[in-house]
Amino acid sequence: MVLSRPLTARAPALVALALAVALGGCTKVRDHKGYVVDSVLINSVAPGVDNRDSVQKTLGRPSFASEFDGGASWYYLSRDTRAFAFGNPAPVAQMLLTVRFNRDGDVSSVQRTGIETVRKIALYGKKTPTRGSNRGFFADLFGNLGTGRVPNAPSQDNPGG
Repeated sequence: MVLSRPLTARAPALVALALAVALGGCTKVRDHKGYVVDSVLINSVAPGVDNRDSVQKTLGRPSFASEFDGGASWYYLSRDTRAFAFGNPAPVAQMLLTVRFNRDGDVSSVQRTGIETVRKIALYGKKTPTRGSNRGFFADLFGNLGTGRVPNAPSQDNPGG
C-alpha cells in the first residue's frame, strides 16, 4: 500500500478528528417527560363545572391518580430537564396540575404549581448504615467453615436429612 502523504503530514488532522469524536459526547442533553402542556386546555377546567368524564376528555388520562384518597385526585405532571454529558439530569421547568374531585365526581379544586415545589434530597452517604457486625469479604465467604453444620444432615427439624 502506497501512501500519498506521509503520516506526519496527516497527524494534525487525525488528532483533530479524534478530539472531535471525544468531545462529541460532552453535550447538553435536554429532555421532556410527562404531560404535554396546553395552557388553553388546562385553564378550561373549572371547579363546579367539570366532572371526571369532561376532565378526561379535555386533558386526557392523568399522569397518575392518588391512591390515598381513593383516586379522588388526578395529577398531570410535566417536567423539562437538562444534563451535561453523562451527568444526572436537573429539572429546569416543571408544571404539576392537581385536579381534585368530590364524592359525586365533580371537580372540587384545580391547583397548578411549578418548579418551586421541586426539592433536592441529600442522601446520607454512599452506603446505608446497618447494625450488626462489620464483616469483610473473606469473613462472608468462609464464615460457615468450622461451625459444624453439614449440608443435608439429619436434624431435629428435618429427620430424613
